[in-house]
Amino acid sequence: MKLFRYRCPSLNSLLGITKAKKRIKKELGITDALKPFRAWTNAKRRFKRKIGYESEAGRLIRNGVPRPGGCLMVVVTLGTLFLVTATLLGVEW
Repeated sequence: MKLFRYRCPSLNSLLGITKAKKRIKKELGITDALKPFRAWTNAKRRFKRKIGYESEAGRLIRNGVPRPGGCLMVVVTLGTLFLVTATLLGVEW
């Protein structure tokens, strides 16, 4: 596991909301219905991958050195909220 992620996960991803939405869309057939509209985007992504746009070197050239503050902030905030909630509810360890 990497120490720091390239991008910080969103709150929806952390709570599992994104996964639930994707599962529902797949079950309803919305994903298959919109498949033809993703062809251009997928071709663009394949081309970028081929030339190395999303490689470690490409990211380093575009963004500079990664900074750890973003993901760390989410973890600290959630931990603090958990402790405050547990304290207010009087939960004993």
